[in-house]
Amino acid sequence: MKHSTDKSDFTQGSIPQNIIRMAVPMTAAVLINALYSIVDRIYLGHIPGAGSYALTGIGLAFPIITIITAFQNLFGNGGAPLFAMASGKGDKELAARYMQNAAFMLIAVGLALTGVAYAVKKPVLWLIGASEVTFPYADDYLNVYLIGTIFVMISVGLNPYINAQGYARTGMMTVMIGTVINIVLDPLFIFVFKLGVRGAAIATIIAQFVSAAWVLKFLFGKHTPIRLTFRGFRPNLGIIGKIMALGVTDFCFALTNSAVSMFSNARLQVLGGDSWVGAMTVISSIREVLLTVMHGVSGAAKPIMSYNYGAKQFKRVKSASNYMLVIVLAYFVLVWALLMFVPGFFAGMFTEESGVYQCSITAIRVFFCLQFFMALQTTGQSTFTSLGMARHALFFSLFRKAILVIPLVYILPNMFNLGVLGVFAAEPVSDVIGATACFVTMKVATARKLREGAEIREI
Repeated sequence: MKHSTDKSDFTQGSIPQNIIRMAVPMTAAVLINALYSIVDRIYLGHIPGAGSYALTGIGLAFPIITIITAFQNLFGNGGAPLFAMASGKGDKELAARYMQNAAFMLIAVGLALTGVAYAVKKPVLWLIGASEVTFPYADDYLNVYLIGTIFVMISVGLNPYINAQGYARTGMMTVMIGTVINIVLDPLFIFVFKLGVRGAAIATIIAQFVSAAWVLKFLFGKHTPIRLTFRGFRPNLGIIGKIMALGVTDFCFALTNSAVSMFSNARLQVLGGDSWVGAMTVISSIREVLLTVMHGVSGAAKPIMSYNYGAKQFKRVKSASNYMLVIVLAYFVLVWALLMFVPGFFAGMFTEESGVYQCSITAIRVFFCLQFFMALQTTGQSTFTSLGMARHALFFSLFRKAILVIPLVYILPNMFNLGVLGVFAAEPVSDVIGATACFVTMKVATARKLREGAEIREI
């Protein structure tokens, strides 16, 4: 299949059209990618007699899986904006080197993570809230899932380099192929072969393997504008350092998400027991699906902002950032309304057990009550990352989660007799404070950066 190169020139066409053209398939791709684990939880939550324990067990495994995601972000999302900036400047050789070094690190780190995760998973699961009945489910799932670590590192970590070349539909197919396979194989392995959580994990790693093969086939393809090749390749520490410096923001975002999940589950186990830990699993699953539009729109806007910044089209950079805010804010207001008025619909997707179901309804209303503030956080973080402002992006990623949420998980349950609900209330409090601070700082800092860039250009 022959590919034209005009798709990657984001200095042409209107900004809204470019974002929508990229965002629709990328949002679909993120949604489909979320379904990898969401489908597992939906099926497992409805296993007769053991669904709530299996669901909670998967929820306990989720923070460990999120750590793997953090390393995908480090080299995938870290290198893709640099790749796009180099492309915008017309330096395809430099762009290719960014992709080569990112691919090398994704493979090397993926292999290392597999060994480390097997070594620490048992003590970590007990530490973060596993009980005698939920530990076996979490352990069985991870024993199988971790075999496919290298596949998910390649498929998810290298997919941004497909999107950054303007082939969002091809990027969407990466996750669509894998998810369809996972959806088809899940009931077969879980119910027909009666493998339970191990069957869900087997279906997932098969799907991840096929997705990784698809990504490599495209990036190594002869007609791909900027191909992945390792001919004469040597790791470049300078390039790897630049990738990590920019990717550390998304890395820390995922890592702090994992830390928040760990601390929250441990706190919920003490204050409320397995049913409330199960409710947090339901919330995490809902949030993972609902954030897909946010990730799709920001994922579309990032390469457009990076490319235009590299091409010194600064008005287009500001336009892309503003348009991203409008779309994401409108979406979050809609999501907020649905969650406040029909939480039972969402909870019922994942569990039929009355204890977890009732806890989930209450927890959803508390956890998501100010979720629309995330539009500010998303716009701020994405703009910082796209313009290479790694320190700003890193600080606000850590600020909202590590500095605010984790302490609040321990402080709020002791205030106003909130008890277990205080754990869930930590999220909306941090949304207001962290997101507002991030957005205001972004508007001030990027205005200065773009103004300085325009002055240099005139000289």
